[in-house]
Amino acid sequence: MVDGYNVIRRDAELRDRETTGLEAGRHALVSLLAGVAREIADDFIVVFDGARRTGGAPSGGRVQVIFSRPPETADDVLRKLAATYREGAVVVTSDRAVRDSARRTGAVAVSAEAFLDAVRRPPADDDLDEDDDDDHPSPRGPHRRPSREARAAERVLRRLATR
Repeated sequence: MVDGYNVIRRDAELRDRETTGLEAGRHALVSLLAGVAREIADDFIVVFDGARRTGGAPSGGRVQVIFSRPPETADDVLRKLAATYREGAVVVTSDRAVRDSARRTGAVAVSAEAFLDAVRRPPADDDLDEDDDDDHPSPRGPHRRPSREARAAERVLRRLATR
């Protein structure tokens, strides 16, 4: 699940597209997600604030577009979706309150910046990834181990980056 305007406004390229109009920004984000969806086995739900007044960004395939209905916000919709899908959900937003709410339901929360970095990163050679792990030994002890939520987010980002 993707917090549409939050992600658009955290990326220079998407933000630049949005300067020509909200529709252009939405279309650019949906196109980016459609490209990712073609390469991995996940569906995307993009949530935008406000009711759609015109044709809107194309939807379909593996990317579904939802507009909140005022007075409900996109954040409210994302919280409800996270509560519905729970452990099966990944919520992409840099809004701390939405991320915290999603984590409380059992969903994985990923920042918009980390998500965009992962989907735009050139595909990595799997052999190099394994070698990199050997160069950085794991810290010892539970006090140094990343939280369960951080490890879950890292798994999601790693899967996106190695598609």
